[in-house]
Amino acid sequence: MNILLVAATQPEIQPLLDYFGDEKPFDVLITGVGMVATAFALGNHFAQNKYDLVINLGIAGSFDRSLVLGEVVEVEEDILSELGAEDGNGFLTIEDLGFGESRFRPIGTMLFLPVKKVRGITVNTVHGDENSIRKITKRLQPQLESMEGAAFFYACKNSMVPSVQIRSVSNYVEKRSRENWKIGLAVKNLNDFAIGLLKKLSLLRCHLDHGGNFHST
Repeated sequence: MNILLVAATQPEIQPLLDYFGDEKPFDVLITGVGMVATAFALGNHFAQNKYDLVINLGIAGSFDRSLVLGEVVEVEEDILSELGAEDGNGFLTIEDLGFGESRFRPIGTMLFLPVKKVRGITVNTVHGDENSIRKITKRLQPQLESMEGAAFFYACKNSMVPSVQIRSVSNYVEKRSRENWKIGLAVKNLNDFAIGLLKKLSLLRCHLDHGGNFHST
C-alpha cells in the first residue's frame, strides 16, 4: 500500500516526521499554503507517482462551537465557497452559472475513522469579520474552513486516487484574536492521531504483502 501524506506546511506534521524518522512508511508532499499551490503540487506529483491512499493533514478554523479546540475531525465534504459570482446581495455558485462544480468529497478509501465527520469550506481569505462570517454561515452552514481542503479533494478526484482529509481545530472563526488560538494543541492532537493511523496502516500493508485481503481500518 503506497501512501502519500499531504500538508500545506511542514510544521503542521513535524512531530509525525520526527516520530518516524528515516523509516517513514509513506511519502510526504508539502504543497505550500492555498488552493492554487495545493492543486498544482498534487497535479504535478500525481503525474509522476501512483498511490493507494492520499491523506491530507492540517489545522483549521471552526465555525462550529460544539467542536472543541484541538479536536481532530474528518472532512467529508469541502466546498470552494468563493467560486462563483456576486449577484447584488446574492451569490451564484459555479454550478448556478453552469461552469463546473464547487463541492467535493473523498473517494473510496474504505477507512472508518473514529472522529466526527464535518463539512468544510476552502477559502482564499480566512474569515475574520462578523458580517462576512454571518453571510457565509447563512449561505453554506460550514463547520470548518481551510485554505486547501477542496483543492486537495479536486486533485485526488481528477487523478482517481483514494483520499481522506483529517484536520484539527486550532481556533474558532471570529474576529481575528491570536491569543485565543490553540495551534500547539491542534498540531499535537493531529499528529498523535495520524501516527496511530499510520501505524495501523503499516500493519495492514504487512498483512496485504503476505496475501491478506483489505477490508477496513
